[in-house]
Amino acid sequence: QVQLVESGGGLVQAGGSLRLSCAASGSIFSVNAMGWYRLAPGKQRELVAAIVGGGSTNYADSVKGRFTISRDNAKNTVYLQMNSLKPEDTAVYYCNQRIVRRTQLGTIYESNLWGQGTQVTVSS
Repeated sequence: QVQLVESGGGLVQAGGSLRLSCAASGSIFSVNAMGWYRLAPGKQRELVAAIVGGGSTNYADSVKGRFTISRDNAKNTVYLQMNSLKPEDTAVYYCNQRIVRRTQLGTIYESNLWGQGTQVTVSS
């Protein structure tokens, strides 16, 4: 069984910083893309940032220049460094990892896993 565990959310004043972490544990062969999404009240889920295995990244326009996504492949962990936070960044943040697993017979397959979500609240 593979699971993702998030940490790092909380309450911060506008202009402050937070760092989110998401670690995968269990029987893992490798991890393809990793990403962070957020869901704010009354809004649709939004892709915040993504990073693929080779290290290329992609950001939502609203967070470019303020947020940085990174990964530690040895730890199967993805991070989101959030600087210059704004009240509109308030949301529940979910990590996503595309986990590659291998069966005992050698079959390779990918699972799309989600973290439990962590609340980020930015006060004005």
